[in-house]
Parts: sequence; structure tokens; C-alpha cells
Amino acid sequence: MLLLILSGALAAGAAWWLWQPLTFSTETLDLEIEPGTTPRAVAQAVTDAGVQIDPALLYWVFRLSGDARKIKAGNYELEQGVTSPWRLLQMLVRGEESLRSVTLVEGWNWRQVRAALAKAENLKPLSVNMSDELIMAELEHPGIAPEGRFFPDTYTYAKGASDVSVLRRALRAMEKRVQTAWAQRAPDLPLKTPLEALTLASIIEKETGKRSDRELIAGVFVNRLRLGMPLQTDPTVIYGMGEAFDGNLRRRDLHTDTAWNTYTRAGLPPTPIAMPGAASLLAAVQPAPTKALYFVARGDGSSYFSASLDEHNRAVNKFQRKLAAPTAASAPTAAAATSTAPTTPAR
Repeated sequence: MLLLILSGALAAGAAWWLWQPLTFSTETLDLEIEPGTTPRAVAQAVTDAGVQIDPALLYWVFRLSGDARKIKAGNYELEQGVTSPWRLLQMLVRGEESLRSVTLVEGWNWRQVRAALAKAENLKPLSVNMSDELIMAELEHPGIAPEGRFFPDTYTYAKGASDVSVLRRALRAMEKRVQTAWAQRAPDLPLKTPLEALTLASIIEKETGKRSDRELIAGVFVNRLRLGMPLQTDPTVIYGMGEAFDGNLRRRDLHTDTAWNTYTRAGLPPTPIAMPGAASLLAAVQPAPTKALYFVARGDGSSYFSASLDEHNRAVNKFQRKLAAPTAASAPTAAAATSTAPTTPAR
């Protein structure tokens, strides 16, 4: 009888201990479990990380639970006062890794993407010393420019993951989005490939100040492409200037030729100029039916659309001259009057 009582007491004590918070060397601990680590080695890794527990005892907890072989590799964050032996086991079995996140914003260019990844918390910067060409080769897209190829979204990742793994997910996400949009394209579009749709979408993304204008802006550009008119969109000029752009777009910049200057070159630029979101991708392939060939910023984020050059000139005089510091593209001259004019003076 005494043995039964003692056995029951021991079992009750063991069950109570399983749910008691473990003692740590610091408030929070990082625990990394490599793939292929044995349950015994996992127990040792826990104590090595700073958990004050006998690794042999923890190993037997793993074994007796029947879940020892279900422990998943990963990076875990353990919190003192919360993590008990049983809670620790459940975290490892369920793979409840410590997650961080990084947000890639619609309209960002490739330089901004790389800067955001470099600053992301606990993200291994494997690409920091890699050229664009090497990065794209690592992503199995050799010879392809990275601009606009990554979908803007918030990406979660396990602590210690690499920036290349985030880029790979963003690249796949954009490819899926582009293919989905391309499959929904309107008939008779002057776009020959999904890449052209992506490039046009990136311009729409940079030109859109008000969401309700997006499809009309797409319609203007599609109309111009159909007629063989230059797109004359300032964001492409700014992109072609690269880091030389100081926030002010001048008349001479519009006449300085680059591969992306849509004042000096006809058609679409050779690459996207930014990361378009889903709405801009869809607008590029499903533009609003419109006769407009021009648009100009009203100054409140929206745009005024015109079907004739005379109407556009009047709109430029009405809206752009009210701006404190109009850009060269907003002046009502014959050259600038054909400009679509950006929704903000410096993009």
C-alpha cells in the first residue's frame, strides 16, 4: 500500500514538475536545432543555450513522451517564466520557430529592397556582398535584371534565415501574380509578353497617386502604345538617372537620353522601374476604356485626364502652375505639354 502511495506521489510530482517554468541564464534564450540532431543532442543543446536543467533528465522527458523523433529543426526563442519542460517539448514538436518579418513596399525599386533586407532583424545577409548578377544566378534566374521581379508584401521568416530565401519567395510570388494577371488580359492589348505587362505595371504603380485613377492611367499608356506615341512619363526618367537624381526633375533631364527615358525613346523601357502591386498588375492588362492621351496631377493626389493636347495644356495651366515648385515636365510648353506629369513632383 505504501509503495502505491509513494508511486502515486512520485507520478504526481513528476507531472507537476513538467509544467513548472524552467530557469534560464537570461530572460530570453535563442535555441538553434540543426537538421538531423538526435533527441539526446537536442537536450544537450537546450542546456548549452542556457536552460538550467540536467540534459539527461530532459532527454528522458523527450523519450517518455513518445514524441522525441518528432522534434523539428529550426530557430526557437525561449522565454523565462513561460517555458516549462512540457511547453518546450511542444514547441519543438510543433516547430514553433521564432519568426520575424520584413515588408517590401509597393513602388520600391531594387536598391530599396536590398537596403530593407540588409536592415531586417536576424536575417542573414548572404547577398550583401553579391552583385545583382550573382543574386539572380543564385535564384536560378541568370541573366535577368532584378528590378521589379519581387512581389511587394510582408514576409515572415525564422530567426537566422537568409535574405536569399526571402528573395526566392518574393520572386516566386511575383511570377505567380504576373502569370495570373497575364491570363486575364484584355483582348488586343499592345503588350506582347508578361514582362511587358510587368514593366507597364511598374510605371502605373509609380504614377498612381489615387487608387481610383489607376485603370485610367493604364488606359492612357495603352492608348499611347497603340498609337506609337512616346510614353513621356517622368518616373522612368528618374529611374534612369539612378542615384544622380537629387529630388528635382529638370528640363535638361527630360532630354538626357538613358535606356529608361521615355521622352527620348519610344515604347516601354527595357526593365520594370519598381515593384508593382497586384492592383497595378491587373490595371496593366485590364485598362479602363478611355480616349485620354494625357493626364496631369491636380495637386491633391488625383489626376485630370485629357483626350486632346489643347485640353491638356489648359489643365497644366490650371493645376500645375498652382504648385509652389513645378517641375520642368509641368511647365505648359509644347514639349512638356505631352507629359503625363507625375502625381508628385519628385518620384
